[in-house]
Amino acid sequence: MRRRQIAMLAGCTMALMALGGQTANAVDTIVTFTVTSGALTVTAPPGPVSLGSATAGNTVSGPLGTVTVTDARGGTPTSDWVARVSSTSFVGPADTIPSANATYTPQSGTVVVGNGTLAAGTAGTLAAQRISMSYTGGTGNSQATWSPVLTVAIPLMAGLGTYTGTVTHSVS
Repeated sequence: MRRRQIAMLAGCTMALMALGGQTANAVDTIVTFTVTSGALTVTAPPGPVSLGSATAGNTVSGPLGTVTVTDARGGTPTSDWVARVSSTSFVGPADTIPSANATYTPQSGTVVVGNGTLAAGTAGTLAAQRISMSYTGGTGNSQATWSPVLTVAIPLMAGLGTYTGTVTHSVS
């Protein structure tokens, strides 16, 4: 029995020596890739977003959801950008509420990626396109988010029913 153990030990030792004695063969592969300039984009919830309901002569108000600007241009030609917002009128079954009755409040934003300064535009009506958010002084790519609130003043003469309009965010 002892002989058998000694023989097995000797065989294992010889096998290990044989494996350890082989020279390793390795080869390196150099890998390259190029990072290219991307686009300046804005995303917002597609909706429909419901602001709730109110009686004529009052207001409805609610969050539009998260708006995101992504600047993957790599700082070319610049890292600065300005996001704007506009709105159509709100059309109901028998009446139209003008976009001037809609007030956009951008709230504060968050820089997700980047080293620049993010500044919210001032709250105001959507009678004309207005600045919702701007980003300045950064280098390289950036991404920022904010969650605006929309308030619509419902005229006293507005007819009953559901009103629909389109809020558009753009960036340049």
